[in-house]
This record gives sequence, C-alpha cells and structure tokens, in this order.
Amino acid sequence: MTLLDAELFDKIEIPEVLRWSREQLEEHSPNLTKFTEHFNKMSYWCRTRILEQEDPKERERHLVKFIKVLKHLRRLNNFNSFLAILSAVDSAPVRRLEWQRQNVEMLKEFCELINSSSSFHTYRQALSETKPPCIPYIGLVLQDLTFVNLGNRDYLPDKNINFSKCWQYFTIIVENMSRFRKCAYDLKKNEKIIAFFNNFDYYLSEESLWQLSEMIKPRGSKTPVRPID
Repeated sequence: MTLLDAELFDKIEIPEVLRWSREQLEEHSPNLTKFTEHFNKMSYWCRTRILEQEDPKERERHLVKFIKVLKHLRRLNNFNSFLAILSAVDSAPVRRLEWQRQNVEMLKEFCELINSSSSFHTYRQALSETKPPCIPYIGLVLQDLTFVNLGNRDYLPDKNINFSKCWQYFTIIVENMSRFRKCAYDLKKNEKIIAFFNNFDYYLSEESLWQLSEMIKPRGSKTPVRPID
C-alpha cells in the first residue's frame, strides 16, 4: 500500500495542487485526481472485503487484519493510506455491527489521531514531528489551501499583491508536501500482494454496502459490543 501511495504522491505537481484549491477541475490536476481516487478506492475496497464475509468470525478476522495494517501504516508514516483504511473500518455500515470490545477500543485510539476537533490538532502535531519518508493526508492539505483561497483576496485594496496569502500557500505546501517529496521508502514490492490489490478496482457501492450491513444486522436491532474472548 505504501509503495503504491508513494509512487502516486511523487507524481503530484505543486501547481496542480494550487490550481485545485481555486478551480477544482480534474482535468487541470490529473495526478492529484489519481491520488485522491486511489484513496477512495482503497477505502471502499476495505469496506467491501469486511462486509462480504458472511461468517461472523471471518468478518472479525478481516477487521483484525486491517487493524494490524493500520499499525504498520502508522509506523511507516503513511497517513494517507492510514486515513483511507481507518475511514473504512470506522464507516457507518461497518461500525454499526457487532465487534469484540478490544477491537472497538483499538479503533477509538486510531481515531484520536484524526479527530477533527481543534482543526485536526493531533494529526498536525504528529505530522510536524515526522521525518521523511512520509505520505501526508492530502485531503487536509486541499482543505487548508481552499480555506486560504476563499478567506483572502489575491490583491490588497491598494492593488498590490497580497503576499500574506502567498506566504500561507507556501507554508501549507512546505509543511505538508514539499519536504516529503522524493523521499523513497526502503521497501521491496511484492508482486503477489500488488496483484491481490488489483489497483483496488473491486469494491461495492455505498448502497450495496449498506444492504450487506443491514442483512447482517437488521436496522433497529440492538446488539451489544462483544466482550474480549
């Protein structure tokens, strides 16, 4: 996962990121678009893998496997795939099901990293302390750049360029992207695993995922969290 992410991340050009914050046109930001699509496909692939398991023990086994993957992604400072997988296991169709208590508690700990309160303070602090190689969560970069664009004029009332806005752009790009680019991971590709991922092209729609979730646990039923075995 990390090698696939790194390959796509390194192809993103800074100008297309800046253009996205202003225009949000896919044709003007092709590499960024591929990277965000990869994030979404990975997340839905993970949800699909879990919810397609008919046997409760097999579903739990898949959840535990993804929890282990989350631990490795955090150790590798791959925040992008970390967020993709975490958004999957914490999605409503998955979260509403019955899981062992220790797994629920572990996921709560992971969610603390990307708690949106205080403007993602915990994640921002972790990123500031991270040394390359690292793959940041691109969604927050785009959000920050968009806020800067919407909240600041390009030109001051005296018609001079608003260099304060330019500096904010520069700071966001340097702190979140530039310092991590072209820093290779010392990892070897496993072609069997890459073939298994199959570019994360196999995944179900949100509607289909909800249908599976409600087949497992009908809407309105109350199932307590299972204790540790």
